[in-house]
Amino acid sequence: MTLKIVVDSTCDMPAPWFEQYGVAVVPFNIQFGTDTYREGVDITPQEFYRRIQAEQALPTTSQPSVGDYLETYRRLSQDGSEILSLHLSGKLSGSWQSAHLAATQLSRPVGVYVIDSQTGSVGQGLMVREAAQRAQAGEPVPEIVRHLETRRSELRVFILLKDLRYARMSGRVGVIKETLASLLNVKPILGVENGNLVPLDRVRGYRKGLERMVALAEQAVGDRAVHIGMTHALARAEAEDLLARLQTRLNCRDSFIVDMSISMAVHFGPGTVGFAAYPAE
Repeated sequence: MTLKIVVDSTCDMPAPWFEQYGVAVVPFNIQFGTDTYREGVDITPQEFYRRIQAEQALPTTSQPSVGDYLETYRRLSQDGSEILSLHLSGKLSGSWQSAHLAATQLSRPVGVYVIDSQTGSVGQGLMVREAAQRAQAGEPVPEIVRHLETRRSELRVFILLKDLRYARMSGRVGVIKETLASLLNVKPILGVENGNLVPLDRVRGYRKGLERMVALAEQAVGDRAVHIGMTHALARAEAEDLLARLQTRLNCRDSFIVDMSISMAVHFGPGTVGFAAYPAE
């Protein structure tokens, strides 16, 4: 039986992976005033950044509806395929809940497994790849699900914010309220624990922040072999420099760099760089 994978549009991974692993994307909604766009369908990252610069205001975001997921599951399961649906942390968004409700409303028996990744962005992407590779090797879906639910607690995430105005405007990054009230040159480094954003450190200066992320990653993963997924919001050069440092100081099995999804960048802002370290078997 074929396995098909569904993600929401917060999932960041190299573009070829979506086709290679047969991944269907259900988009978040991006709303500027009365204008609503489906991420990755009606608005590009270039248009998103142009508008926030021109309007000096952030859009709002909303997760896909139950109906969006229900339509996707029905379409993908017509040939009898099983579905693994992997989503942004349920503590950061209602996407997982919408997907879970949709799975319970299917009128005919379909194997739909809905997983809270307890992370987002490139962390999701790395989990998708492992799920797809295990399915291609013939592993039963329930075993893949159990494996991912173990793996998500071993994933390590590091995020450095450059411009704190966007976190303030979005109102969604509550864990750095104290930092937002301090000097603007203080840059917060965030992580993810049990699906929640948590403060890891704060550093004076963006460049020092990048170096501190490397040190924190060394402490977190030690000599363990890892895959690195790197993402950024209009900070490609900084992301490449950071990845080069990680490759020399961690036991890095492989890596990639991608642009941060709009639905994530809207809460962190331009200049944000983040990465996930995922255990390599």
